[in-house]
Amino acid sequence: MRKSNLAIIIAVIAVSFSSIFIRWSDAEPLAIAFYRLLFTTLLLLPFVLTRQREEFKNLEKKNILLMLGIGLILSFHFSMWITSLGLTTVASSVILVTAHPILVGSVSHFVMKDKLSRLNFIGIFVAIAGIILLTMGDFSGGPLTGSKTLGNILAFLAGICAGIYILGGRKMRRSISVVTYAFLVYLFCTIFLFIQCMITSTKIFPLPANEYYLFLLMALVPGILGHTLYNWSLKHVTATVVSVSLLGEPIGSSILAVLLLNEIPSGYVLIGGPIVLAGILLASMKARKKKRKKCECRDLNPSN
Repeated sequence: MRKSNLAIIIAVIAVSFSSIFIRWSDAEPLAIAFYRLLFTTLLLLPFVLTRQREEFKNLEKKNILLMLGIGLILSFHFSMWITSLGLTTVASSVILVTAHPILVGSVSHFVMKDKLSRLNFIGIFVAIAGIILLTMGDFSGGPLTGSKTLGNILAFLAGICAGIYILGGRKMRRSISVVTYAFLVYLFCTIFLFIQCMITSTKIFPLPANEYYLFLLMALVPGILGHTLYNWSLKHVTATVVSVSLLGEPIGSSILAVLLLNEIPSGYVLIGGPIVLAGILLASMKARKKKRKKCECRDLNPSN
């Protein structure tokens, strides 16, 4: 198995735990987001200090500003998505937050020249169809009433931010190492989340000790093993493949919600889940073939 494929599989499993850890926490949404990113940044700091000093010195100002912008977008993603988890179901929230492949696929195809094949497009739309079916089950009680509406809207907006974040990472990762990129983006994101906490008078200290353990778990599992592995894979596969692979998160989160939160999925989830997975498979199979073909060409012509 290629390292990039293995990394994406591990990342999908890791991020599936994110909503579970968040649901276990009693802290306010913005406090959860702030500490998760703070701890993730601190975990990366030793690698930055020991291995990436030269790269930091040579970073161009425009790249730093771009990463600052990506960090801002990521802060909105986390603040809106974590807030949504307190207003709607795990399934609805995670499904809607991953409903961004159309944005990523379109922009990546027409702007970033990551050309999509017919099979890629079919895979994306099959996955989206699965998402719609999954969502129907959670919306059966009426998606346009009460706090659930706000939760669904926030999750969808957070998904748009995630799509922009992935596109930005695809661009930056072509010239910047994963540790440097992830550290700076997470650092900027932490700063912006701290500002949001101050503006909204969110309590961030003191908190019960068990909350800090949960924040550390969020940083280690969905943070380092999830988002950072996604960032690493962006240099080796297209942004669209990474974006569509994120659709595996609703499946993993729904299963974990049954086992750990006692949230039983509806029949829509059981039917829509395999459809989403089929879309992921179709969207990534062609990309792997194209990648393999390119590698074969390089082997035949070492000067390329």
